[in-house]
Order: sequence, then C-alpha cells, then structure tokens
Amino acid sequence: MLSLTTIILTKNEENNIEKCIRSLDGLAERIIVVDSFSDDNTKDLALSLNADVYENKFISHSNQFNWALKNCNITSEWIFRIDADEEMTAELVEEFKEKIPQITEGINGVFLRRRRYFMGRWIKHGDVYPEKVMRLFRTGTAESEDRTMDEHIVLKFGDAIEFESDFEDKDTKDLTFWINKHNWYSNKESAEFIKIYTEQSSNNKLHGKILGNQCERRRWLKNKIYYKIPLFVRPIFYFIYRYFFKLGFLDGKEGLIYHVLQAFWYRFLVDSKIYESYKLN
Repeated sequence: MLSLTTIILTKNEENNIEKCIRSLDGLAERIIVVDSFSDDNTKDLALSLNADVYENKFISHSNQFNWALKNCNITSEWIFRIDADEEMTAELVEEFKEKIPQITEGINGVFLRRRRYFMGRWIKHGDVYPEKVMRLFRTGTAESEDRTMDEHIVLKFGDAIEFESDFEDKDTKDLTFWINKHNWYSNKESAEFIKIYTEQSSNNKLHGKILGNQCERRRWLKNKIYYKIPLFVRPIFYFIYRYFFKLGFLDGKEGLIYHVLQAFWYRFLVDSKIYESYKLN
C-alpha cells in the first residue's frame, strides 16, 4: 500500500461514494471523506468502507479541500484528490503503484487525465478529452487556489509530471440533477467574473500562460479571448468551436445534448446572470 491519503468531498453522494471508494481498494493507506452535512446515507456508507469521515460547513470546493489539508492530520507522503462521482481505472491504479515510489525529489505534482461520461457515454471529442488536472501531489507542496469556481490545485514549489492512464467522471445522477448543478455553478461563475473583472480582485494562483500546461492555456484563453467577446455572442462561438471545429458531433446523441447544454446553455446562463447583476447594480 502506498504512502498516500485520498481526499473525497461529499454532499448527498450515496449513489456514487461506494464505487468511488472501492475503485481505490488496496491503493491508499487512508481515505478521508469531508462531508457537507449530507442528509442521505453518504456518511454511513463511507464509514462502512473504512473511510475517515469529517464534517465541515461547505463554503466552496477550494475552501473545503484546503480545510481538509489543514485539519485532517495527514501524515502520508502523497495526497490524492478524487470526487465522489469519479472512479479510478484499473490502469491508473497500476500506474500509481508502479510510478509513485519512483518519483524523484523535486517532482511534487502529477497531472492526471480525466475521462468524462454523460448519459453513460464517454465524451471523447469537443475539446473535452483528455482533460489534464493536477490531483496528486506531495503533502505540504500544494493547495487549491481560493476561487468559488474553476479552481485548480497549484504547487507552491517544485515541478510536475503527467501520468498516462485515465480516471473516470461517471456521475450516476440524472439529467435534472446535472441541470440543477450547473445552474448552481452559473451563480458561482457569474459572481467570480464580476469579482475579477469588475472589482479587479482575484485570488488566482494559476496564472494563464499561452505556452503553459493545459490548465494554464485554458485559463489564458478564457481570460484573454473568451471574456473579451461580447456577452451572449461568446456562447454561440464557443458551441460552434466545440461542436464543429473540435468534432463534438462525433459523440452521437449524448454528445449533442452534452455540448449544447455545457458549451452553449451553461455559458449563456452565466452571461445572463452577469447581465442581470449589471442591471441590478
């Protein structure tokens, strides 16, 4: 078993938490679940699978994760973050076991490849796969940037490498839940936009770089290009880019629904709430 602690943030995840934890079987010496006072069976399921369960009031994902880093007495060499609706693939488990013990000094972070599923289908196109995110890092060398939305784990020092295998984002909840969740996300993202671009205040620790890693490039493109396009026009351009130029149409009916909702509807909803805020203020 690796000197590895896994952190999972939860709120009413009884449909997902068991498969998430079971996908980690035999990998981590400790599994920590930080729960936002679920009113379903999430905590009991996690405890039955030998996870250490903590409760903390939810403010934001970044705040909750950083709270876990500071308050859960983590003593392992490495920390891994995985969401309750995500699972390890067998290939990534083996890559962890093989490569983590061999990581050299000075390499403090690892980017992993996320494979998203929607309505049971792997979304391979539309600039969705592979999504490379830092989820594995040496204890004490990283934290989540303090943002209400689109937060990333960033290294305080040291370099990062990339593993080759995927983990899977496979939420079992229905489309109504997905829409409600993204409506909630749109509240956070519109508020984040106003905070950064109107108040000129930002807690970004991930600086956008056109020649940086994937996360840095996407942050640069979002800040320097997407947000420079007028409200309500940019979601149209973004959908066309994703669905046609990045071949999102190859993902079938599920892909059509996903790209319309995620690339157009969600972005249009964010713009609508930004516009509403301007009108009210």
